[in-house]
Amino acid sequence: MTAADSPVTFIPSGPDAAPRRIAVIATEPKSRKAKTAVVWLGGYRSDMTGTKATVLEAHALEHGLAFVRFDYSGHGRSSGHYTEGTISAWLEDAMAVIKAFTGKRRLILVGSSMGAWIALRIVEELRKIKQGKRLAGLVLIAPAPDFTVELIEPALTDKERVALADKGYFEEPSDYSPDPYRYTRALIEDGRNNRVMAGLIETGCPVHILQGMKDADVPYRHALKIMEKIIGDDAILTLIRDGDHRLSRPEDLERICSAVSAMSQNA
Repeated sequence: MTAADSPVTFIPSGPDAAPRRIAVIATEPKSRKAKTAVVWLGGYRSDMTGTKATVLEAHALEHGLAFVRFDYSGHGRSSGHYTEGTISAWLEDAMAVIKAFTGKRRLILVGSSMGAWIALRIVEELRKIKQGKRLAGLVLIAPAPDFTVELIEPALTDKERVALADKGYFEEPSDYSPDPYRYTRALIEDGRNNRVMAGLIETGCPVHILQGMKDADVPYRHALKIMEKIIGDDAILTLIRDGDHRLSRPEDLERICSAVSAMSQNA
C-alpha cells in the first residue's frame, strides 16, 4: 500500500463527554510483521499529508517498519480548530494514537518543529506508565520544544501583550499560508506547564536532531540548547548550513530517512 491510497481511521481523544475526533493513517509493510513503528508528529498548523511525512512513510514501509501519522485536533482532517488546542491536548491526541495503533512495538518518534516538543513529552508520559523502554529513538527535525516559553514570550511586543490580555490571542503573518498564525493565551499558559527544557533532558534512547542554519522560525541556537540539556544518551546534532525550517528538499529528506534507518537497526 502506498501513501496515496492509505485509508484514514478516526479515533476519539480527550474527555468522554466531548471527545475530539482524530484522523489517523496507520500502514504496515507487506514483507514481514513489523517489530518497530515509526510515529510521525507534525508541527503547529501542519497536517499529516506533508512531504516529509509521506516520503518517510514510503521509506519506512520499504524497510519493514510500520508507520503511523495523524492530525492533531484542530489540524488537517481531525475535528476542531487549531486555536482551541494546547500542548496538553495535542499530547493527549498523540498518546491516544500510540495506544490504539502501535501495540507493544518499539517506537521511533519523528517530531517536526512543535512535534519535537510533543515527542519529548511522550517520552515523559511513557516513562510514567513504565513503557519508557519501548523507545528505540527520537528524530527531531527543526525542533521547537518549549517554543511558547523560549521563543514567543520573550519576543512579545507591547501590542501583542495587550491583545493577549484583551482578546485572548495575538496574530502574526505566516510564510506558509495567507492566513496569519494565531497564538492564544491558553496555548501560552499551557506551554509553561509542559516545559521540557527547564532542566536536563533524559530520553533513555538515541536522539538525532536535524537543524537548518537558515531557519527563520526556530533559530539553530535553540537546537544547540537542546543538545546541551540531553544527558546520558547517544545524541547527534546535524546542522545543515543552507537548510530552512521545512527541511523538505531531496537532500534533507534523505538525511531524515537515513536517521530513521539508523535508529531501526538497533531497535
